[in-house]
Amino acid sequence: MARDLAIDLGTANTLVYAKGSGIVLNEPTVIALNEKTRDVLAMGHEAWQMIGRTPGYIVAMRPLRGGAITDFEITQRMISLLLRRAGVSRFNRPRVLICVPSAITEVERRAVIEASRRAGAADSQLIEQPMAAAIGAGLPIHEPLGNMVVDIGGGTTETAVISLGGIVHLEAIRVGSFDVDAAIQTYVRREYGIAIGERTAEEIKVAIGSAAPTEDEVKAEVRGRDLMSGLPKTVILSPEEVRDAIEEQVGAIVASVLRCLGQAPPELAQDLISQGIHLVGGGGMLRGLDVRLAAETNVPVHLVDAPLECVCLGAGKCIEAYETLKVMFMGPSSRY
Repeated sequence: MARDLAIDLGTANTLVYAKGSGIVLNEPTVIALNEKTRDVLAMGHEAWQMIGRTPGYIVAMRPLRGGAITDFEITQRMISLLLRRAGVSRFNRPRVLICVPSAITEVERRAVIEASRRAGAADSQLIEQPMAAAIGAGLPIHEPLGNMVVDIGGGTTETAVISLGGIVHLEAIRVGSFDVDAAIQTYVRREYGIAIGERTAEEIKVAIGSAAPTEDEVKAEVRGRDLMSGLPKTVILSPEEVRDAIEEQVGAIVASVLRCLGQAPPELAQDLISQGIHLVGGGGMLRGLDVRLAAETNVPVHLVDAPLECVCLGAGKCIEAYETLKVMFMGPSSRY
């Protein structure tokens, strides 16, 4: 019999949790295609290595943007490959729980369910990422107590106040880590006349990117193509420059957290002073973001222990104990 699976279908990374085994797969949400034959050449880490380095007829693409499917056929093929890597065949079709952003529309939700069923799932259900993140972080969501989660993914940022097993208020914006990377690319192009790729921008963000001044800051060497001469060129980039470059995106994230706090009921807002705000997602690991949020909100901010795996682990807890947590599943009649 097939094991139940939980899939965190993220814009940047996709994780798969198998019931009884834990996380069995953690791969970038990238797939490489031969455009002439439409054959899948690689997926995950192998395809991620190809971004910006392929001949014209090979395309390394991300089938999800802003947490939503942009190419249905490619997403279906990618989910099919994920299920196969997780040990699924046509003879042992599993039930699948998929984590999705709260910001996506009803049409986009149906597209995710349909893609997973065509890929080989016997049944598909959805759970919102902020709720899964709160469960994965071990927050007391069933108690009459305010819990706040800020989930910063590749394409979306979701801030949710949770109490008594439900989302009391939610703020979702389509700004995430990829927008931060794009801002760094734009800045380097505008200020230095150098074109850099998506992967290089991400490496700069990880190496010297920050949302607030930090100790022991160092400069980074950036290599790219000079737009005037077309020749390779190297420049030195400082952390202050990167902070300026990504200020608009960081400011939008901070503003969404402030809006969510402003809409929270007074009793729950009072709880948050003692409970604090919990940061999850890869974007939450941006250096100094917790300090910036704490300064802007006057509320303690905590980065959870496993920010990248938190959502998938939460969904995994749901399939391990679905009877007690059935109320959290989206959809009128869950068969979990």
